[in-house]
Amino acid sequence: MRRQRWRSTRWRARLGVTPAVLAGLAGLVGLVGLIGLTGCTQGSDTTILVVEVVDGDTVVVAYRSQHTTVRLLGIDTPETVHPTKAVECFGPEASAQLGQLLTPGTEVRLERDTEARDHFGRLLAYVHRLDGLFVNVALVEAGLARAQHIAPNDAYRVALAGAQRSAKASGAGLWSACP
Repeated sequence: MRRQRWRSTRWRARLGVTPAVLAGLAGLVGLVGLIGLTGCTQGSDTTILVVEVVDGDTVVVAYRSQHTTVRLLGIDTPETVHPTKAVECFGPEASAQLGQLLTPGTEVRLERDTEARDHFGRLLAYVHRLDGLFVNVALVEAGLARAQHIAPNDAYRVALAGAQRSAKASGAGLWSACP
């Protein structure tokens, strides 16, 4: 018995598996039904509902009464709720617009890229409304968010960069309002 425990501990240590990692994996297993490997499709019977908008690039969603925080991939909006930063130029407008695009109860499809979560534990995803609106791109096109590429998550890098070029050229949103 003692020898078996030692082997088990050694194996976990080699892989860097700590009790916290195991707990995180257990939580992720619960989300597999929520997001799958490529997201839920419009035709599936999986319903993901928006619970609340946290700020311009973060929302809380619910699936089977489990809530999870989702960070929109490929974009960055000015801060409004950061614990150590002041509210930034055009942050309230970005948050308000996301709140209009994703009102509580809105059904969405989440699409993952390479990494599942960020260092804060938030689920990383591209968010699509079921009417076809790609929320991440819509925010960039309106000048409410900047395209932000963080490797290896780059599925929509070109589309987001193009949306930013257009918004910047037309002076949309933050591109004309913020220094």
